[in-house]
Amino acid sequence: MTRFLKIGGMAAVLLVLFSFAGAQNDTPDTEPVLVGIEDVEFVAWLTGPESENATDVNYDIDGTDLGSMFEMDGTLYIAFGDTFGCCRPSGGGAGGRNWRTNALAYTTDRNVEDGITFDGMIVDKGGRARNVLKKRFADVTIIPTDGIAIDGRMYLHYMAVKSWDEPGHWTLNRSGWGYSDDGGETWTQPPEAVWDGDTNFGQAALVERDGYLYVFGIHGGRYGGVALARTPVDSVLDMAAYTYWDGADWVSDINAAVEIVPAPVGELSVKWNDFLGRWIMTYLDEPRRGNVIREAPTLMGPWSEPLMLVSAADYPSLYGAYLNPWASDGEVIYFNMSQWGPYNVMVMRARLVKAE
Repeated sequence: MTRFLKIGGMAAVLLVLFSFAGAQNDTPDTEPVLVGIEDVEFVAWLTGPESENATDVNYDIDGTDLGSMFEMDGTLYIAFGDTFGCCRPSGGGAGGRNWRTNALAYTTDRNVEDGITFDGMIVDKGGRARNVLKKRFADVTIIPTDGIAIDGRMYLHYMAVKSWDEPGHWTLNRSGWGYSDDGGETWTQPPEAVWDGDTNFGQAALVERDGYLYVFGIHGGRYGGVALARTPVDSVLDMAAYTYWDGADWVSDINAAVEIVPAPVGELSVKWNDFLGRWIMTYLDEPRRGNVIREAPTLMGPWSEPLMLVSAADYPSLYGAYLNPWASDGEVIYFNMSQWGPYNVMVMRARLVKAE
């Protein structure tokens, strides 16, 4: 994002006591099994001058943020938000030369214990990282919020920002889909494959399960709750094919979608965790001043109360905890996290504590 916003508060959880298509188990135990987080550690910078990737020298990236991840054919793709060359502002945060509204890296490095080394990035003729998604004239910026690969095609969910507003809030022109059929080199953004800017699907976390793409959505900003949509995997670009979870069933009316996790929720990520036998969700809880984690037996919930994953007391101006699909299914999970001051992305790890 192109703003650091101050962070704090704790929300109650909406329990959705239903098991439906998309559940990992037919008769799930709804009692939470995640009881704590320990051994939270910085692993390595992923981007910036201090990173192993030396992105300032190799890709003209002095600062960038976010870093959501998805896999295709044995390669991990990492999507970034607003991206700048040298030199960042003296007070920290976004800024610099050669602004790009987004960027995309790729890697086959599965040894995340010492960080992630890029194989490369999508670059221009001069070797500098370039935009993969294009903004329209009325957009301030266009930022990928998550990606997924289905049947050899890459999809990026994006938000098109109209304005940065009060801390923790921004207005969107729309959100929608871009896709690539050539390994991320070129992208198409169908004008009809969009949600209006004022919906709960302005930002997203994506999960493929049982022939459906599930979209966990929040409003533009960091103060909305999470709603859930799904569509058959062959209909990602057909907005009429989406249905929305109303607490008991899947319905076509987007306005009937219930909040499966209450506000306030910022940048979010959802993955299955084998160690817990549960889905885990990480996101920024801005009033609480930290990135938090919940777990649930099914995609619809019930999602547990949030536990602190990483506190801003330890990592000031943090945001975005994007789970690594290659390293988020065990007792130790790895995720990408941003800090506004350095305005770069770091690899983090934490150990999940399970109830005995």
